Amino acid sequence: MTDSEDDDTPQLSSHTLAALQEFYAEQKQHADPGGDDKYNIGIIEENWQLSQFWYSQETALRLAQEVIAAAGEGGSCHELTVSSVTPFFHDVLPYFRPNIVEPANHGLKPLNSLRSYLSMGYPKAGRLDTIACVSAPSVYQKLRELHREDFSIYIFEYDKRFAMYGEEFIFYDYNNPLDLPEKIAAHSFDIVIADPPYLSEECLKKTSETIKYLTKGKILLCTGAVMEEQAAQLLDVRMCKFIPEHTRNLANEFRCYVNYDSGLD
Repeated sequence: MTDSEDDDTPQLSSHTLAALQEFYAEQKQHADPGGDDKYNIGIIEENWQLSQFWYSQETALRLAQEVIAAAGEGGSCHELTVSSVTPFFHDVLPYFRPNIVEPANHGLKPLNSLRSYLSMGYPKAGRLDTIACVSAPSVYQKLRELHREDFSIYIFEYDKRFAMYGEEFIFYDYNNPLDLPEKIAAHSFDIVIADPPYLSEECLKKTSETIKYLTKGKILLCTGAVMEEQAAQLLDVRMCKFIPEHTRNLANEFRCYVNYDSGLD
């Protein structure tokens, strides 16, 4: 190639080249997210054809904190009593003091740490509190981003891109509200947070069947303000003062509904 031909070859500016490299890096991250990045809201882009609109970071955090608090109040890990545990729990009862409903003065010798308890091979006291996120992937992602390993969390979602979350992903089609895997037992979740994908009575009615099947009692429903009456009839929930927000402005006013004493009021 002559010098004149080399001069005619198009050259990218340093700014354009940097932008192109950034674009390829983002594409690679979306294709194969790793570590904590895979729980970032927006790592999976919204699909408007599936009526997907992600919560803002602030709303996802507030809702995640709410379900953690609600699941922890009367949840599965709060069933221990001194009289019901077997003798090998005696060393660790002080570490579960918040969950014990009987007097603390029972003269037990504590271990130096909970880690030393676990290293002895004893089974965990009680079982993990359980949270179901039905068509609410932003809340699931925020819960996992918070590193709450003391909760068992499942994401029920139609979009199979969320299968990247492994065994915690449950394929869910609201048109078949009770078509769930055998491992999902009835009334096995301390709280269900649900965000039906469509603002229609049919969608809410079918999603409500799923919610009532999954929950032990507590429900946090996120849907349009126009669905208030139907939500009350189907799930006996009431509107909260807290107003959730999305990363994009929606035409319809969005609200939260609960059937328990909530921190969203």
